[in-house]
Amino acid sequence: MQNSQIETTIADLYKDSKNDYLKMMKGAAKSIFSPIQPSDFKDAYLAISKEQGIDLVDLIKSNNLKNMVEFGTSFGISTLFLAQGATETGGRIITTELIKSKAKKAIVNFKNAGVNDLIEVRIGDAMETLKNYTESIDLLLLDGWKDLYLPLFQMLEPNFHANTIIYVDNADMADSRKFLEKVSQNSKYQLQRKYAGKVVIISIE
Repeated sequence: MQNSQIETTIADLYKDSKNDYLKMMKGAAKSIFSPIQPSDFKDAYLAISKEQGIDLVDLIKSNNLKNMVEFGTSFGISTLFLAQGATETGGRIITTELIKSKAKKAIVNFKNAGVNDLIEVRIGDAMETLKNYTESIDLLLLDGWKDLYLPLFQMLEPNFHANTIIYVDNADMADSRKFLEKVSQNSKYQLQRKYAGKVVIISIE
């Protein structure tokens, strides 16, 4: 019953996000006059694809991932896929979102899906909201502002273990590529590219 409730909520959110492309283009157009800011996308869902979400659930289940951290909640679509996996593994999720209005809507979505008890939402700059995180991390999902991928990764690195998986979305963007180039210099990290390079999965050797 719970997974059915999650799937219904996800389907509704994808319907709501159908005009996302126009919202993103409107936000990107502002870069002509000033640098793009997260607030330019306060109304955009910026969601992972359904195919990515299904693969993410399979990744969680097949690796029995439990302690999950997400950078970039947005309206919570990716978080709901994490929760769908967590219902199978007995896991929990900490997710962080810079924009308060988005976080509040995400919390409502989690309640509608019946999984708000599995998810802790931290509102604010992820470098602050996750600064004192001390638990081990089974899965780290990077799907927020790309220039924070590297410092956030480095800050949370002490919490990684031999079976930690780092899921990098928008891996083909400039700042993401810089991050991945840096990570690849450490031989203990193995990078696997998916979706024509849009996603990179980092595992620890």
